[in-house]
Amino acid sequence: MSAARRCRPPRALAGLFVWRLRNTSVRQMPCQFVPLYHVANDRLITFQYFNFLKRMYVTQCNKDLSQRAKPKSDSAVSPFHELQQLDQEKKVVHKISPVSPVHQSWSETSSRNELREKKSAAETEDSVIPVGAESKEDRQWKEMKLRLDDLPGILARLSKIKLTALVVSTASAGFAMAPVPFELTRFLLASLGTGLASCAANSINQFFEVPFDSNMNRTKNRPLVRGQLSPLLAVCFAACCGIPGIALLTLGVNPLTGALGAFNIFLYTCCYTPLKRMSIANTWVGAVVGAVPPIMGWTAATGSLDAGALLLGGILYSWQFPHFNALSWGLREDYSRGGYCMMSVTHPGLCRRVALRHCLALIGLSTVAPVLDITTWTFPIISLPINLYISYLGFRFYRDADRSSSRKLFFCSLWHLPMLLLVMFTCKKSVLEKEDKGDLPGGSHERAMEIRLP
Repeated sequence: MSAARRCRPPRALAGLFVWRLRNTSVRQMPCQFVPLYHVANDRLITFQYFNFLKRMYVTQCNKDLSQRAKPKSDSAVSPFHELQQLDQEKKVVHKISPVSPVHQSWSETSSRNELREKKSAAETEDSVIPVGAESKEDRQWKEMKLRLDDLPGILARLSKIKLTALVVSTASAGFAMAPVPFELTRFLLASLGTGLASCAANSINQFFEVPFDSNMNRTKNRPLVRGQLSPLLAVCFAACCGIPGIALLTLGVNPLTGALGAFNIFLYTCCYTPLKRMSIANTWVGAVVGAVPPIMGWTAATGSLDAGALLLGGILYSWQFPHFNALSWGLREDYSRGGYCMMSVTHPGLCRRVALRHCLALIGLSTVAPVLDITTWTFPIISLPINLYISYLGFRFYRDADRSSSRKLFFCSLWHLPMLLLVMFTCKKSVLEKEDKGDLPGGSHERAMEIRLP
């Protein structure tokens, strides 16, 4: 029985092979025997397949011929001893020192290595322990302590000292363009009063906009936002600047200039500031606020509101649109996060058109100056190149509407205004010419005669 069983699998395989050859039609085409053999070898008849059948036959029919796995010899060394050997190997690896240079001796290198290890250990002991304490302190709220040494800088940022300097310079330009003799005392009082009024207006503006400035990257470091100054101290500072400033303009200069200063503070704090979150009309209101300081300078010198004062105010009014629209174009994300309603955010096309429109308006206003007998006819000719250049940049900003064109227009506006006012002052008609024509304002003719008399 065992011999018969042993012969059955080879006979079955032989019959399967013959049946396979009949199906592949090897008898008809002997030349195709080799490729058919490869095909059969790839599909069914392989050495691995025969080996598999052999192993199955040995394991099932004759278990005595099956291989037995030899048991693994137990290690004579205990696991604890192996762990000790590993620890010793690790210690030996850690103790390996780097190869020292040829010119250094072994004692020098070992001493240097010991010093480095001591320093590193001391640094880690000093640094690791306080880090946790510092991180805990950083996570807690800290009370901002005001130092007297930092107070002038904080108040300067609260009053926007750069913007205040621009306001005072435009008021000084209006005073210098007035067709009257120059009076130093009146000029200093007017400049000081205008500067104090500007500081008060800017401080009140920051007091109202603390929750909105905290959302903008440009204004998040202001003193009231960071808590460097209390709101009460900011209001007291604004009152200490506004009241003496208006008093100086009213009593030291004239009541008209004082009224214009008080009106400008009201317009900036109570109209422009809330309108920034309500309507794009805030840009036009803000342009009026910027146009008042040169008018105040003119009225401080003459005591009257003439056509020349309105012309200077018109130049400042038109200049602010390319200046501010170009600035706000690059700050659209900030204004949208702060909740401000600006033309660059809600009406980008109008923002670009208005900027170009007022760039061209500067050319017309410069031409009107000699018509109103404020400057000579050389002023529109000399100012034409710089006006054409800012108009060209305004057109580029209108056409391209990208950050590069807006940045170029903004930086051009920074030097365009002082250059234009300087050219206007150099082309100003002298007081003697106006005196001969009898065009001086009331009261100024007598002052001019007193100055000419010995």
